[in-house]
Amino acid sequence: MDLTIIGPWGGYPKVNEASSGYLLDHDGYTVLLDCGSGVLSKLQSLVQPESLDAVMISHYHPDHIADIGVLQHARLIKGYLGVKMECLPIYAHPFNQHEFTNLTYKQITKGMAYQPEDILQVGPFSVRFLRTNHPVECYAMRFEAAGKSIVYTADTAFKEELIEFSNEADLLLCECNFYGQQEASKAGHMTSTFAGKLAHEAKVKQLVLTHLPHYGRLEQLKEEAASIYQGPIQLACFGLKCQI
Repeated sequence: MDLTIIGPWGGYPKVNEASSGYLLDHDGYTVLLDCGSGVLSKLQSLVQPESLDAVMISHYHPDHIADIGVLQHARLIKGYLGVKMECLPIYAHPFNQHEFTNLTYKQITKGMAYQPEDILQVGPFSVRFLRTNHPVECYAMRFEAAGKSIVYTADTAFKEELIEFSNEADLLLCECNFYGQQEASKAGHMTSTFAGKLAHEAKVKQLVLTHLPHYGRLEQLKEEAASIYQGPIQLACFGLKCQI
């Protein structure tokens, strides 16, 4: 299973970069996980829009879905140019009907509702869900394939249930929008120290910090997480590839 970072930024993308977007690949099946601002532009340096097999959306904040519309039009135009492709499924929760409806576009994409209490099969991936602590309905996801696992926290403040949900994951892709001494819970986000606590208590094999802040010294996030979690830690950046 491979994870590749497309967009590591929280809220909005830095210049020439992207907010939340990640590629998961196993046995040639490619899932785009969230599709924030700038993701489509950066995606094309790695794979083409028509080569995606599925998209999964954690929630409907713009930094996670802003490029859905341009992804739809990219596939539409590629079709006009003679590229043949199947209708792309976009999996998302159905609890904001207006936003969910926008995931279906002509025969280009189709919104597919996941039910958080159920295990979803997407290609080779079995996916489980956990509602997070965020101002809007948002879901963490645990992807499992061939005996390996990746947990994506999406946007969330720390909650105890994440520990069991992430238990012994091969990789934890954890949001880290705040530094250790800041108050993050009211904003529905995670600090570096809570990211370290989650990784430590869940006994994950490696930690990747993402949804990064636009200020401060980012290496400090790693240092603060490492004060609690002793395993390998990386800061998400475009093109970072993790193989498990």
